[in-house]
Amino acid sequence: MNIMAHDAANAAEVAPPAGVYAQTVAEVQHYTDRLFRFRMTRPASFRFRSGEFVMIGLPGPKPVWRAYSIASPSWDDQLEFFSIKVPDGPLTSQLQKIQPGDTVWMRKKATGTLVLDALLPGKRLWMFSTGTGIAPFASLVRDPETYEKFDRVILTHTCRQVAELRYGEELVAATKDDPLVGEFARNQLTHFTSVTREPYPRQGRITDLMRSGELFRMLDVPPLSPETDRGMICGSMEMLRDTKAILEEAGLTEGANNKPAEFVVERAFVG
Repeated sequence: MNIMAHDAANAAEVAPPAGVYAQTVAEVQHYTDRLFRFRMTRPASFRFRSGEFVMIGLPGPKPVWRAYSIASPSWDDQLEFFSIKVPDGPLTSQLQKIQPGDTVWMRKKATGTLVLDALLPGKRLWMFSTGTGIAPFASLVRDPETYEKFDRVILTHTCRQVAELRYGEELVAATKDDPLVGEFARNQLTHFTSVTREPYPRQGRITDLMRSGELFRMLDVPPLSPETDRGMICGSMEMLRDTKAILEEAGLTEGANNKPAEFVVERAFVG
């Protein structure tokens, strides 16, 4: 056994600390040199609401923990995550190397603000995402409750490069074919993509497209209104700030689990 394999074997043998699950990687898919997803086993006792996040780490004496939105819906018997790859990142530099059969640690408590309970009833639900910020929405668009609460669900996903849209495109296609939510998704779910650094039919930051009104024109929907529209935001810090400002200018108020309102922001998201 080589040194790296020996270290990996030793890491897998380390018992998880209290309050931590040790789960087995079931599937890994790499999209680009910056993005990958993985699925792993789900503990029978683990409960979460679609849209929440958990802390993920790799086995070892001093694990590095990072917040990861759960990309699978609450009814799924596995857990899915969508991750960036940071070459010198304390966690992702190693996490991107995982293979089926490897062990990943997960803290036992899920939390987060991107949940349906934090929003007041409305007509349209907007999910604004950039990069891997689509992950919590991958959970929510596969949850029947989303379609029970809103007549229309609009998922926006903005990335630097066209190839980075693939996860979302495959997700939406699979959702519309899903036996549980496919009929709802085909009738109620709209997927709007844009790219910032390559030629693409829809170019530009989502915030620029919102401010210019182009987003609403392309989708043939009225501008944001606190009477009808609800929002969820997940992406880079700059995108969170700018999108929040646009929603507030439109009269929408930020909500929370203990005080539902017109929009929510995922502040724990990093990447």
